[in-house]
Amino acid sequence: MATTLRMGSALIYQNSFSHNFRLPHPHGSHRFVCKSMTKTTPDATSVDLRRRSGNYQPSPWDHCYLLSIKNNYASEKEVIARDMLKEKVKRMLDVTKSHLEQLEFIDDLQKLGVSYHFELEINNILTSFHDENGKNTWKGDNEEDLHATALEFRLLRQHGFDVSENIFDAIIEKIESNSFKSDSIPSIISLYEASYLSTKADTKLHKVIRPFATEEIRKYVDDETNNMEIREKAIHALEMPYHWRMRRLETRWYIDAYEKKHDMNLVLIELAKVDFNIVQTTHQEDLKYVASWWKDTCLANELPFVRDRIVENYFWTVGLIYEPQFGYLRRIMTIVNALVTTIDDIYDIYGTLEELELFTSMVDNWDVNRLDELPEYMRLCFLLLCNEINGIGYDILKYKNIDVTPFLKKSWADLCKTYLVEAKWYNRGYKPSVEEYMENAWISISAPTILIHFYCVFSDQISLQNLETLSQHRQHIVRRSATVLRLANDLGTSPDELARGDVLKSVQCYMHEAGASEEEAREHVQQMISDTWDDMNNETKPARSSFSRGFVEAAMNLARMSQCMYQYGDGHGCPNKAKTVDRVRSLLVDPIPLD
Repeated sequence: MATTLRMGSALIYQNSFSHNFRLPHPHGSHRFVCKSMTKTTPDATSVDLRRRSGNYQPSPWDHCYLLSIKNNYASEKEVIARDMLKEKVKRMLDVTKSHLEQLEFIDDLQKLGVSYHFELEINNILTSFHDENGKNTWKGDNEEDLHATALEFRLLRQHGFDVSENIFDAIIEKIESNSFKSDSIPSIISLYEASYLSTKADTKLHKVIRPFATEEIRKYVDDETNNMEIREKAIHALEMPYHWRMRRLETRWYIDAYEKKHDMNLVLIELAKVDFNIVQTTHQEDLKYVASWWKDTCLANELPFVRDRIVENYFWTVGLIYEPQFGYLRRIMTIVNALVTTIDDIYDIYGTLEELELFTSMVDNWDVNRLDELPEYMRLCFLLLCNEINGIGYDILKYKNIDVTPFLKKSWADLCKTYLVEAKWYNRGYKPSVEEYMENAWISISAPTILIHFYCVFSDQISLQNLETLSQHRQHIVRRSATVLRLANDLGTSPDELARGDVLKSVQCYMHEAGASEEEAREHVQQMISDTWDDMNNETKPARSSFSRGFVEAAMNLARMSQCMYQYGDGHGCPNKAKTVDRVRSLLVDPIPLD
């Protein structure tokens, strides 16, 4: 049951915990660490030619500026208006519409970012559609039926329903006989988007539907005389399919696109704008909290070689789960992300092999009594890691009556061990095969660590069996998500990482193993991402997993977020160069003006 806590003027929503759940104070236990460490870290700040440098730029975000961010379009008046609009939209859902109108309405609710208000109603409608499955199969009669069939297929699969690709047999026959003619590019875009809900078993979607739809959309885009509104949607789809996109960023884009429609629903667009601003206010309070926490740790000052990326680390969590009631979860996950980023930089950039072996042993044993054995620059990081993870474990034990701390600790030990493997590969100049690289790299990308923390904080009922499955790296959806994250990261960051000196990534491993050019290797890695999505789509079926739909969706969202963050380069390490600053501003800083 949802409960709320009030911190100052900010309303913090809790989903999984009972009332009075402790929120770590951003100006609490870390201040004493900052004071003591400022005098004792010469090896972290002085020049040492033995150590590499990531040459990371300072954070593009000023701390005082972050604390000043405010959305003036999310007052109590707007909250009341939003609730009234919700009731109007709910009545619209209940009013009898045509099959296609209902599908398009649900699709709009999702893309406009307000479907979380109507989950029960949407599920009931889609369940009834699924029960009638087969009656709405496209028979080759008209374009509207094709659009409805493709849209229904995508929505049903997206929500975990089992739908056969055979509903497209009529169009496949026409495509293969070269007799399919279409003047409706929206129907083709629907077909294209549906094809990305495929699994490996869906050979018709892979071999016929997707290539055909892609080619038709490209032809439409190439003709600059075509309708500009539809052409923009076609370009957007070709750049990346909706199923792979970061949901909240897509919402911001779709609000603008939807407003250009000649037949837009005025109530729906008003709800979308007001709700976006209200949710943004919650995100802004989260961001201020984690920014203060990060500043108070002093890691950016004491370890100047690490990426100062608290805003970007928070941005990841919005991609993971954006709904306002999960503010505490986003805060915890941002702390986890920041710790991952810091420790990753210690292994990748600054630490000597001897120091990294010692740090790995310390994390494996989780023994703060051996703190003096660590180099001075590692002590602050290790103690902070212990404090934060023990604090998370304490809160979960207190409010959910299960001790998850051993599982959390193991996830960090496993992560550091994979970091150490890569450090040793680099030190020896070793070139692994793609398979050997990926066997280690899907864990070193940190997705298993991130998702086990997510599971523990998110879940109302924590299953010991599920914890064991996650801890032993036996959960397929996690591995699929991690694989996409690793490969997207490699495509976006490997040139920069190789330039500073780093272990070969998947692109270079394939080039070395197959004797391929860089262009061929990058195409191969892109295909690996597409294949992994097919595997991940198969894991979304309820029968395939003992985990909740919310957890499975979060795992997929992590993959989506990775393709967003590395779409134009290293959006995490170099946010100015890869559009991350603009994207953060559009979601977390700039409100949508209300007419």
